[in-house]
Amino acid sequence: MPSLRVMIIGGGIGGLCLAHGLRRAGVPVTVHERTEARTDWLQGYRIHINPHGARAVEACLPPEGWKTFLDTVPADRAGFGFTTEHLRDLLRFPATEVGDGHYGVSRIKLREVLLAGLGDDLRTGHEFVSYAVSGDTVTAHFADGSTDTADVLIGADGANSRVRAQLLPHAAGRVDTGIITIAGRHPLPAATLPRVLTDDVNLVIPARRGSFFTAIWPGDDPYVLWSFSDLASALPPPANVDLRRLVLERTTGWAPALRDLVAGSDTPNALRIRSAIPVKPWPTGRVTLLGDAIHNMTPMAGVGANTALRDAELLARALTRPDLLPALRDYETEMLGYGFAAVRRSLRNARQGASPNRLGRAAFRTMLRTVDALPPIRRRMGAQLGQ
Repeated sequence: MPSLRVMIIGGGIGGLCLAHGLRRAGVPVTVHERTEARTDWLQGYRIHINPHGARAVEACLPPEGWKTFLDTVPADRAGFGFTTEHLRDLLRFPATEVGDGHYGVSRIKLREVLLAGLGDDLRTGHEFVSYAVSGDTVTAHFADGSTDTADVLIGADGANSRVRAQLLPHAAGRVDTGIITIAGRHPLPAATLPRVLTDDVNLVIPARRGSFFTAIWPGDDPYVLWSFSDLASALPPPANVDLRRLVLERTTGWAPALRDLVAGSDTPNALRIRSAIPVKPWPTGRVTLLGDAIHNMTPMAGVGANTALRDAELLARALTRPDLLPALRDYETEMLGYGFAAVRRSLRNARQGASPNRLGRAAFRTMLRTVDALPPIRRRMGAQLGQ
């Protein structure tokens, strides 16, 4: 029986992880990425790898790649706190109460690990245009006129996936949630910032509106990442204002340390938050989807990259089964279940964080204080953080 050939469109985190998983299983694979240079992808802030994501990376990478991952990224042993805008704790989990298997990693470092060792299986400068299925093969067409043929094509080409647009033309894609997030980085060390901001992850829940998030990156270029989120209707168009000044205006009266974090940061960026619309199962064929190409989500649950990595591990196992189409159907069924559960959770978090409903905020803050007073419940909740 000839070996299965797999083609992956898109060289993001999920697609690269899948490529490693297939190579480790002896399945021939090619990854087609539209950008010309590997350095084009090396951008972005710190991301959190949870136990699901870590297990997927370990399962897919060769042993030396997993060792490089462990050597490259620090174990994320930070605590996690919910606080008021005055940095008064509502609920705080010390690092000892946060479950194992968490890692803080920059996108740069993670991609460097996932790019290593792919060699000629990674083909850059290939902008995907369309595919055609003929019998048991799929042919991909690229903007430069070239083609490639395989037995299975995987769309891992991100939130604006062209593979999804052709496979599921009826799917609505993404919707604008009506929320804007402004994010920046404050370099470390910083003598003016308290330990709670330089050691722990924090979600600030102000009494009135919006939300504020902080996290640390302790790598070679350490910094504190912060983000401020609110309804777009409550903010001026980001392109027309000084974003740092805007956040400082919206945080007037907050803890001086939070305002120092904003004032001392690099130039912030603004992002309109979008979320995928749930997709019903489709007839399984030789083309399927992975990661943001199917279940793009808001960053407010911190599980987008982890869900793509989970897809990669699950799909790699499916593609080693002899019953190809049933295996792909099983993958799609399971992936759609947990993937859109994560989409719903992240969208709920985003809407709650931006809601101006003061009564709802007061109730949530009271609930957090109650959990903080009940150690067994607090420990159980801490063990599930970021899952």
